[in-house]
Amino acid sequence: MLQVDVRLGDITRLDVDAIVNAANERLLGGGGVDGAIHRAAGPALLAACRAIPEVRPGVRCSTGEVRLTPGFHLPARFVIHTVGPIWRGGNERERELLASCYRNVLELCAEQRFRTLAIPAISCGVYGFPVRDAARIAVAEIARARGAQSVLESVTLVAFDDEMSAVLEEALAELG
Repeated sequence: MLQVDVRLGDITRLDVDAIVNAANERLLGGGGVDGAIHRAAGPALLAACRAIPEVRPGVRCSTGEVRLTPGFHLPARFVIHTVGPIWRGGNERERELLASCYRNVLELCAEQRFRTLAIPAISCGVYGFPVRDAARIAVAEIARARGAQSVLESVTLVAFDDEMSAVLEEALAELG
């Protein structure tokens, strides 16, 4: 059975099969979780991201999609990069695109036969997604994955502050 828990802390320190990077479309590093992962993984991560072909000029990973790289200097063996939507009021498919991020991450975990995964609160930082909506979407997609063909044993939802931790815990409790 898939175990899901919430942890307040630094995703770059977790010893799991894969961590999720809340990336931008260029995959060349940035602020927040993205910058922290790039700093902790070392320059080889940037080189690996640069080697990913562009799907259109300046875009290596479209919103809602995923790309996989090694973890390099991270305790995690792999990094799953996903691009969450920028919140624009909720009328531009933001919820659907965020659900796609989580769904694609979990499908990739099944394909790669990952057992352990850590995920940050995608789109909840500078992308401005309402945190309660985002937490419910994350938990709902993880719940759907419980029934899928996967060897995934644990998912850790990593919160960047106390408020996000509480919101994620609340969303898990609502699920039952």
